[in-house]
Amino acid sequence: MTDTRSTKSPGPPETSPLHAKDEAWSGRFSEPVDPFVLAYTASVGFDQRLAYADIQASLAHASMLAAVGVLSAQDLGAIEQGLAQVQAEIEAGTFHWQLALEDVHLNIERRLTEIAGEAGKRLHTGRSRNDQVATDLRLYLRGEVDQLASRIDRLQGALVALASGHTDTVMPGYTHLQVAQPVVFGHHLLAYVEMLERDRERLADARRRLNRLPLGSAALAGTTFPIERDLVARALRFEALCQNSMDAVSDRDFAVEFCAAGALIMAHLSRLAEELVLWLSPGFGFIALPDRFTTGSSIMPQKRNPDVAELARGKSGRVFGHVVALLTLVKGQPLTYNKDNQEDKEPVFDTIDTLHASLRAFAEMVPGIEVDRASMRRAALQGYSTATDLADYLVRRGVAFRDAHEAVARAVRLAAERGCALSELPLAELRALAPQAGADALPALTVEASVAARNHVGGTAPAQVAAQVKRWQETLAQRAPLG
Repeated sequence: MTDTRSTKSPGPPETSPLHAKDEAWSGRFSEPVDPFVLAYTASVGFDQRLAYADIQASLAHASMLAAVGVLSAQDLGAIEQGLAQVQAEIEAGTFHWQLALEDVHLNIERRLTEIAGEAGKRLHTGRSRNDQVATDLRLYLRGEVDQLASRIDRLQGALVALASGHTDTVMPGYTHLQVAQPVVFGHHLLAYVEMLERDRERLADARRRLNRLPLGSAALAGTTFPIERDLVARALRFEALCQNSMDAVSDRDFAVEFCAAGALIMAHLSRLAEELVLWLSPGFGFIALPDRFTTGSSIMPQKRNPDVAELARGKSGRVFGHVVALLTLVKGQPLTYNKDNQEDKEPVFDTIDTLHASLRAFAEMVPGIEVDRASMRRAALQGYSTATDLADYLVRRGVAFRDAHEAVARAVRLAAERGCALSELPLAELRALAPQAGADALPALTVEASVAARNHVGGTAPAQVAAQVKRWQETLAQRAPLG
């Protein structure tokens, strides 16, 4: 398996005297880069996490160059040994990152050359930093997508497990945040499982498009060396080659697409967070969250604040912003590569970090949710949530729906005046409003009867919810990783 583990800098890169010889492209220039410009344009402070992807891509590139006769076997061996040492130094935290070398690519190449000598200088044959960085970012992002899909699986599993214990726990379903119709809590939870499944599908779909190899496109036009791009693609497990060198080095739509998929994940987590916040409040009183996922107040000792849920709700905004930032980044660039593209990484990296942390938080918080069944049922009895059931009953007795709707509206008004539930109205008074109502009308208006009556695929009947729980349990048990 290709190792694309992220690496974060233990501290700022070291600064070096800014001599022209420190730059890989210094031969064209007569003076060193201004220190401010160097700091402004350098990316090594954040792109270090591409180091493992860069090493893996370089190993595949070197192996291909040797296979086509551009590199000698001796050079290949020196490069492989040198990159192994570079990776070991990075893992040990002893690698010296230098700001003067701009980015992760030049830092690794310079250290390789120090170790491997002339062989290290030959590694860059037939490639450019333009196709190199496009390859590294795709390779790194592919690994992160695979891990994020696994995090979605774990959260889905937690939601399904909680739903399995509440296939008959009645709660109010809402529209406009007003009590609408009774549902069961398990059905409500499984709605988020469905959202997350679409999120996972979007990640898988985005993965297919990003898993195409840019390497071999060189700066923008390809290379004059007899490269075999298929060899590199197979070594790095890319599914296809980028077919146009100009497109390959310049476009970042795969990054935009990933962040857009991430934004939808955060939108769904934010919706769940909002409901947890509401359900925890005394006005609802539906649930209790584990203490380890709540905090107290510095002045009000009674408070238990759902800070984790609230923060996830807030963090969604930063991911939404990254999508806009990347769209803005790509919209005005002429072909091909421009320095603007250096700004693609931080939005992608922050989206990745935010998704990992948020998905983990919910996957660990959901199993600890305690449900107050009685409070949920009491809330479901408010707002005449079974009024639609009475209208449906009358329709089955031959009443046109609009007439049934009018009759039930009068019955609701009468019940409100009496301060009772619809099911508690005297049958005679109900029949005065709807003569078609029989003795079986009132028993059909309990919240339990209401949910049980919706016994079809996708409905909230306990039997249907139990079947959906079983389906999801089987699906998740058989699920294979994306990568």
